[in-house]
Amino acid sequence: MYFEICSLFDRSEEVGHKQEGQSSKYKAQSSKLVVSEMNQSIARPSPESILAKLSQGEQATLRVYIGAAPGVGKTYQMLEDAHLLKKQGVDIVVAVVETHGREDTKALIGDLECVPMRRIEYRGVTIEEMDVDAVIARHPAIAIVDELAHTNVPSSKNSKRYQDVLDLLSAGISVITAVNIQHLESLNDVVTRTTGIRVRETIPDYFLRRADEVVNVDVSVDTLRTRLRQGKIYDIVKIEQALNNFFRKGNLSALRELALRQVATDQATKAHDYREREGLDQAVIPEKVMVAMASRGSAKKLLRVGSRIAGRLASDWFAVYVETPNEEMGRIRPEDYVALQVNISFAEDLGAKVVKLKSRRVADALIDFARREGITHVVFGQTSRSRLDILLHGSIINRFLHEVRDATVQVVPLERREKGEMMQEG
Repeated sequence: MYFEICSLFDRSEEVGHKQEGQSSKYKAQSSKLVVSEMNQSIARPSPESILAKLSQGEQATLRVYIGAAPGVGKTYQMLEDAHLLKKQGVDIVVAVVETHGREDTKALIGDLECVPMRRIEYRGVTIEEMDVDAVIARHPAIAIVDELAHTNVPSSKNSKRYQDVLDLLSAGISVITAVNIQHLESLNDVVTRTTGIRVRETIPDYFLRRADEVVNVDVSVDTLRTRLRQGKIYDIVKIEQALNNFFRKGNLSALRELALRQVATDQATKAHDYREREGLDQAVIPEKVMVAMASRGSAKKLLRVGSRIAGRLASDWFAVYVETPNEEMGRIRPEDYVALQVNISFAEDLGAKVVKLKSRRVADALIDFARREGITHVVFGQTSRSRLDILLHGSIINRFLHEVRDATVQVVPLERREKGEMMQEG
């Protein structure tokens, strides 16, 4: 079942709680989405749309099917597309499909050409991975790549499957792939709060921004739970555990909403780019987002918030840290240096432009940068502090608010164990 988003919405990114009793809240909130359910033959992006994009230029195209959870039908839909494209004479292959033991999915592969998997010995076990080099050597027009967030076995060319997909695209091979919404990096904290589960395998947001099409594959919560009970998603021994944990109604309702919101954001971004490219309306003043991260501790929570804001506004964004004299090379503590490099790498993965400023006064450096770059949105992290502490040491946030009046400032509350995420006060 597919949906066309007819209107967007403006609500908090804080989606869901773990309590089952919140499911009615999700239904009420979801009703604010104005969606029209379309007949599949009309609403579903057709194989012809892929052919049309291929004919527009030489750049390989990327279609991503996104879903709220395992079992909604993403792999099934990719294989249906593959058969339709093959009937139209398109050179298409299956690079990798994970059937998870589902007989109907396995049967749907049918006579599609499958590129042999690469067999790797790892710790005494033979593991099969997608053979990227073999797919590139075969060089079809389109490749089907399932389980986008998959982590490759050590010793593979790339550590993640989405990186394999980027290699295929660079080689001029178009890709149809699939992923569940909980694997999107910027949603990692939201998904953890919603489901109580920390998802370890993630893909960076910039990958979805690279996609030519992001399509939501959706079924109702009751339908999905029925499929689970029928053994169509997991083995029978896992069914009860799944129903009482990840597949609870409240969780699935929240994840469905997240998937719809992501597709709505993607459609709004692409529509904005199209109008600007075609000159259909006057280009708006671009929004710019800045995340102020410290030179110590983890900044992942702040960076995820910044990435979500930037994605919603279709804007450039910066991850900015200020190097004080005590944090110069040779003086910075080794553990802080390691944490800083991790933050920089994470910010780059999310698509941020990382900027290092040097100053004795952190607030001065941030204010000058915001004014110089025309920053419109700023993300700070803050732990609770006493009034005496603020009076004695000052507050970077208060100073910024006083000096920069034309920027929207979002303060993200942090736990004490996360205090390294906020800017040094000074």
